[in-house]
Amino acid sequence: MSPGTTWALVVETTQGIGQRKHTVARVLGHVEGSLEEALAELERQARGYVPEHPGSPRRRRLLRTADGFLLVVEGSWQTFASRFTVGELLADSEAPPAPEPEAREPRVREPRAGESAPAGPRAGPDEPSGPASGPDEVDEDGIPVRPAWLGRRDLS
Repeated sequence: MSPGTTWALVVETTQGIGQRKHTVARVLGHVEGSLEEALAELERQARGYVPEHPGSPRRRRLLRTADGFLLVVEGSWQTFASRFTVGELLADSEAPPAPEPEAREPRVREPRAGESAPAGPRAGPDEPSGPASGPDEVDEDGIPVRPAWLGRRDLS
């Protein structure tokens, strides 16, 4: 696990009361860096965490476990638990897209030996005629940056 790893800080907490008690997981945030940095942030979050239940806490205990922390809060009638873990983020369907590589400047393609220079766009009946030949700008794959038909009035 490299220092540039992204870690998710997760809390699994008890929701509801009585027969309707269930566990819900939420991602509290992310940490870029080492596992130790992620665990330090997770501990900070666990210490300040205030669960929804119980409404009137009597006792609160924070325990370090092998993979995170366990917060046990005793209420007047029931005990509620929140488990804090750290996990390496491997995939995220809503992550922002990766930055595009920097665009390269278009290059001018010179005619090869024995090849005539590509002709520029033909002038329409109302357009003055420009130079009939000359290098056109092409991208790195040799495709013209400006298509020959662009700007021709005789095509409409």
